[in-house]
Amino acid sequence: MSKEITAPSELVPALLREGRRHGVALATMFATIALAALAIGLLWPRTYSAATTILVQSSDIIQPLMEGRAVPTGNADRASLARQVVFSDRVMRDVLKTGGWLAANPSPVEQDRLIEQIKGRTQITSPRPELIQIAYQDRDRKRTFDVTTRMAELFIQESRAAKERESREAFEFIDNQVNDYHQKLIDAEDSLQKYRTANPDAQPGSAADVNSRIGALRSEVEQSRMTLMELQSSIGSLQGQLSGESSVTAVQTREGLYRAQLVDLQAQLDRLLLTYTDQYPDVVRTRRQMEDIKRQLASEQEQRRSDPAAASKSAFDNATFNPHYLEIKRQLGEKQQAAAAARSRMGAAESMLKEEMERSGRIASSEGTLAELTRDYEVNRDIYQDLLKRRENARVSMVMDQEQRGLTLRIQDPAVMPLRPSGLRLTHFALAGIALALAVPIGLLASLVQFDPRLRSAPQIERLVGVPVLATIPVYETPRDRRVQRSRLLLAAVLVLGAIAAYVFMLVLRMVQY
Repeated sequence: MSKEITAPSELVPALLREGRRHGVALATMFATIALAALAIGLLWPRTYSAATTILVQSSDIIQPLMEGRAVPTGNADRASLARQVVFSDRVMRDVLKTGGWLAANPSPVEQDRLIEQIKGRTQITSPRPELIQIAYQDRDRKRTFDVTTRMAELFIQESRAAKERESREAFEFIDNQVNDYHQKLIDAEDSLQKYRTANPDAQPGSAADVNSRIGALRSEVEQSRMTLMELQSSIGSLQGQLSGESSVTAVQTREGLYRAQLVDLQAQLDRLLLTYTDQYPDVVRTRRQMEDIKRQLASEQEQRRSDPAAASKSAFDNATFNPHYLEIKRQLGEKQQAAAAARSRMGAAESMLKEEMERSGRIASSEGTLAELTRDYEVNRDIYQDLLKRRENARVSMVMDQEQRGLTLRIQDPAVMPLRPSGLRLTHFALAGIALALAVPIGLLASLVQFDPRLRSAPQIERLVGVPVLATIPVYETPRDRRVQRSRLLLAAVLVLGAIAAYVFMLVLRMVQY
């Protein structure tokens, strides 16, 4: 059967009795733990913390006006960039001077150690995309304030200087590229101009003009050849007709000649009237000729009647050229002249076609070199024009950064002098000491009552033996025992009250200090 006491009616009296017996030990334990915690709290180093918040504005009222002309700053991870700036060697050296660490003339190794310690006590975060918070902890409250303030100032200065330097270097780089490509453009233009001067056929659109000219000349040659073939066919036909005609025709009388001419003019008049009116000059001329012939015919008839022997006066008067023969010969001459002209045109067209074909060959041979020179010129020209625009954009960006228009950094919440230390303070150690000083003695006392094998109550005996207990005899204290007991209680009270008094004194002292 278990000897442990579980009933509250048995546990509380047992705790009180053991507490009276071991009061001095419990009080000593309480005072020792409480005063030890208080001493640790007094010796614990005080740490002060200060923080400042920087507002980063990458756009203002001027950005919409300069959109497409200026390039604003864009930072995806502002906290990381802020750490790189604040933890740079130049900023850390300035922080050492601000914090007074350089007054002791530390060695370079010690300076690096101090810089690492400062970095470990510095926290840089970005609570919001446009905010950067710099927090610093140190044992000296004034140095904490000075270092935090100086870090924020240096971060703003370095960020502005870096942005201005970046935009200036970008402008200088683009300006150098503009000068380089300007020279390249001039060289490409000179090369193209020299090649065109040395090769007159190497002109833009020459190939298209030559091809068009070749097509026109080919058409002209074909047309001239067809015309010549037609004229040669006509010449052959006329020559055949001419061979069957006599050049001289004998006429019995002049009257017959006049009649033949009159018939010919009548046929000619009929052909003209099919196309023209009576007032057409050829119609009028033909009718006048017919009237003249009619008068001559009438005169010849009158003379023959008056002198019949005059008709046979001369044999030559009864002979004349064949008009049909003359007409065929005239047409043959015209056809031969037209054929010669067509042959001449065809020869000239073939000669010009040959020249254009040779020119086309020269253009084709120079087309590759011309295309390469033209391509180099156009590429350099396009890049040069684009770089000119970019240089002006970079110039505007540089001016904006110089006037602090592109990236605005300002302190939103400045650092303040810390009045109370951060982290674990004396109050925390005091409360923990009181709680621990109460918990440890009470816990030990309860363990003693629970696990000590001695019998402390009649119910415990009844559980162990199994027989009822009729009566119990209390402990009788002598006067000497009572004096010793009172002395112990007084000593325990003095120890507890002394520890409490120490706590009250430190509390009052802290209140007076703050």
